[in-house]
Amino acid sequence: MTQDKTLPDRLLAEIESRREALIELTQQLIRIPTLNPPGLKYREICTFLAERLGQSGFEIELIRAEGAIADSDEYPRWNIIARHDGANTGECVHFNSHHDVVEVGHGWTRDPFGGELDGGKIYGRGACDMKGGLATSIIAVEAFIAICPDYTGAIEISATADEESGGFGGVAYLAEKGYFNPDRVHHVIIPEPLNKDRICLGHRGVWWAEIETQGRIAHGSMPFLGDCAVRHMGAVLEQMEEHLFPLLASKRTDMPVVPDGAKQSTLNINSIHGGAVEQEPDYTGLPAPCVPDRCRIIIDRRFLIEEDISVVKSEVAQMLEKIKAERPDFEYEIRDLFEVQPTMTAEDAPVVQTVAKAIEAVMDKKPEYVVSPGTYDQKHIDRIGKLKNCIAYGPGILDLAHQPDEWIGVQDMVDSAQVMALALADLLFPH
Repeated sequence: MTQDKTLPDRLLAEIESRREALIELTQQLIRIPTLNPPGLKYREICTFLAERLGQSGFEIELIRAEGAIADSDEYPRWNIIARHDGANTGECVHFNSHHDVVEVGHGWTRDPFGGELDGGKIYGRGACDMKGGLATSIIAVEAFIAICPDYTGAIEISATADEESGGFGGVAYLAEKGYFNPDRVHHVIIPEPLNKDRICLGHRGVWWAEIETQGRIAHGSMPFLGDCAVRHMGAVLEQMEEHLFPLLASKRTDMPVVPDGAKQSTLNINSIHGGAVEQEPDYTGLPAPCVPDRCRIIIDRRFLIEEDISVVKSEVAQMLEKIKAERPDFEYEIRDLFEVQPTMTAEDAPVVQTVAKAIEAVMDKKPEYVVSPGTYDQKHIDRIGKLKNCIAYGPGILDLAHQPDEWIGVQDMVDSAQVMALALADLLFPH
């Protein structure tokens, strides 16, 4: 089968004709408040998408991630996979978006779930991250099928749970069930908001851990009879400032991570808890007159593809052992919570080159290849699914994600939909 020379122009025009449909679909998705935590409206958004895509000729699977982290009868983790088969067998292109959004937070001047259109922007929690990307992929696929009903291969669209909390009730669960096996799916595009002229090849690694310092409880009027765990944690924080943070700042990567500050190793102290109020968070009286015997911090360590996870962990362990050797009565425990290896798809991978060609055709510029500072669901497609031919590409500005008055630009979505449609034509009409 050879491509019609007018096919690109017809696809671009078809996407443009669906501009209003793209706006409406994005607004409809934003107005379903799929907040995570706790996991609201997951079934509702999957049912909405099932009805929409079913009318477009897709075969629908609604899949609950039973037994996954956070799945419960009160807040079940629902996912949808919609599949459309072409006229002949061939490769499968899969668009994966997460349907959950983070908490609203403070500082909004617009209805977070209103989907308001103003000045070419659609506002709302999840507009950028990533319901705009989900809507864009749906419009791109529907336009492609309308123009190219006799294509070769298959197209899948998924909307999955819990990416904002690790993806274990979404892509990780589906990958474990074989939905992202390389013999089933061949090209994956994740429409995360990383700018419409960028192709994201992967992400840095992450290690979360809890460090606990231990002391001895005593009366607060006689602290000399106890041992304050919070003071011990102060020594940990001091060592981090003096030694660990400078060490991490000296580590640099050849990965094209954006923004530039993320080209080094980083560590964030996610939280700190210690003392009686932490043990009884609903208590509203005065604090207890006690010396705290436990203090805990959560650390969020982001590491580079050049680093080994064992070395990443040993740097923290060695710091704690140094404190123990020098500080009387210092006792601690460290517990692993979560880890993900860095991943980066090769620039010459088929899906990378195809999307790059489409970006150049639509925007008359070569794409920038980047790596995300934080992880997203490519980690599960790579690690569990063993599928390397995967990228993140979609509309939206990454810096707007999780911010108040989050928005997605309508023209950015149209341009990205055109890129996706041209990529489909290139992948599913073999030369």
